[in-house]
Amino acid sequence: MIAGALTASCLALVPSVAVAAPPPHAHASHHHSHPAKHDTLGDLAKRAGIKFGAAVNTDVLATDAKYRHLVGTQFTSVTPENVMKWEVVEPEQGVYDYTAADQLVAFAKQHHQVVRGHNLVWHNQLPAWLTSGTFTAAQLRDILHQHITAEASHFRGKIQQWDVVNEALNDDGTFRQDIWYNAYQELTGDGTGYIADAFRWAHQADPHAKLFYNDYNLEFTGVKSDAAYALVKQLKSEGVPIDGVGFQGHLDTQYGYPDLQNNLQRFADLHLQVAMTEVDVRTFVKQNADGTYSDTPATPADAQKQIDYWTNTVKACLAVKACKSFTTWGVSDNYSWIPGVFTGEGAGLLYDQNENPKPQYFAVADVLRHAHGHHRH
Repeated sequence: MIAGALTASCLALVPSVAVAAPPPHAHASHHHSHPAKHDTLGDLAKRAGIKFGAAVNTDVLATDAKYRHLVGTQFTSVTPENVMKWEVVEPEQGVYDYTAADQLVAFAKQHHQVVRGHNLVWHNQLPAWLTSGTFTAAQLRDILHQHITAEASHFRGKIQQWDVVNEALNDDGTFRQDIWYNAYQELTGDGTGYIADAFRWAHQADPHAKLFYNDYNLEFTGVKSDAAYALVKQLKSEGVPIDGVGFQGHLDTQYGYPDLQNNLQRFADLHLQVAMTEVDVRTFVKQNADGTYSDTPATPADAQKQIDYWTNTVKACLAVKACKSFTTWGVSDNYSWIPGVFTGEGAGLLYDQNENPKPQYFAVADVLRHAHGHHRH
């Protein structure tokens, strides 16, 4: 069935893969069953039984009207790219600034969207007072407790899912020996103890939010995915209030497609929710005459592979009952993180640099349209 669906999408989409922004009328045949105005990804996903979200740059949301329109109409879930991270919300110790995050929460409420909180604990994007301060291990534990309690309490009742702990594992499956791990190692002899504490504290502060562990490369079977599985299984066995696992889903066409559905399912079999939380599919792109990079894939084969990776990722989520949330990391290629991190790569999102829908947008819409909620309510 999957092969057949893929072939159909290939046939429908091959003619326009080389075009940066296919004109919508080129895909008019996709729209005959529903009027176009109801054809948003969010609407189609709702019928399929899932939330379809995007990570939102709040600076762009405030200044770019087209971007704002896409965020407000196409998606049923939003994640803040940066404005709930520690360096933004607690720039000085004990001084909190929720201005930008509150604006996004208000935007979501106005547009009947749920919010994924991202994130409470991470080794990255920490404020300078914390990373260059001199604190004892006991003080660091108290600082962590205070921060989680303050932020989760502030947003209590407004967050559907929190990424409580983000990226605690290295690629080799060992634990990242960051500021939190090292403090707990010194305090208790178990550096991983901060993870269980973070979930307990978040649950005390907001008992109704679903609490997630979030990481990248969990899509692939291997040491990192196995380590995450062992971690969340242990947390569950200890009665820690963890509700789900977030698979970031940063994929790249130069690597094979992961064993995603089976990995989602084995985590789901621990009686956990799973979610695709930061999906993008990057590829090598053509270089412009002035040395900058376009968002046109380097080859038609890469362009087709991107479409296949997108559709397979949506299908994997739809096939696993516990996967009810699918979020792309960004909206359009002009604001994507990819080109700044992976030289010569880009084109990772569903909308191009002009914020027009790409072939993968229509392919994803097709997958959602044909799901029709048959797999769950």
